[in-house]
Amino acid sequence: MSEQTKVPGKFVREEMGEMGKAIGLLLSGTLVYHHCANRNATLLSLLSDVLIVLLSSLAILGLLFRQLNVSVPVDPLEWQISQDTACNIVARLANTVGAAESVLRVAATGHDKRLFVKVVICLYFLAALGRIISGVTIAYAGLCLFCLSMLFQSSTGNTVLNRRNGEILD
Repeated sequence: MSEQTKVPGKFVREEMGEMGKAIGLLLSGTLVYHHCANRNATLLSLLSDVLIVLLSSLAILGLLFRQLNVSVPVDPLEWQISQDTACNIVARLANTVGAAESVLRVAATGHDKRLFVKVVICLYFLAALGRIISGVTIAYAGLCLFCLSMLFQSSTGNTVLNRRNGEILD
């Protein structure tokens, strides 16, 4: 008997959490796509718009709380992440960049002919696709496919975000 059949309530909550993550990611991606593709704006413009909205919202809330004499229980200036979390984020980023660099180095040296051909075909395909469709549209399509795969896999309980590095689906 698996853990999922022993505790059905927990499995349903995890499934709904995965579905919520996928829907939230899809909505966020849709907003970014609308801002960058339809408005012909850059990611820097999006980032500055988000920061302006957050800053003005926090300023208005601060003034409102001060006028109403409401004490704020959590001071945002005291928010911190642990050193382990920061090291984990940097290590994952370094591993990803290192793996990509290793694949490209092996392909460029020509030691593995099949890998070289695969890399050349993928790069040619991406270059041709980039001439036809904008990069933002390609990124949004990839995000949509990723969210759909998360939704489909959440029904089986074997989700992308719950797997460890290198773990393969059965």
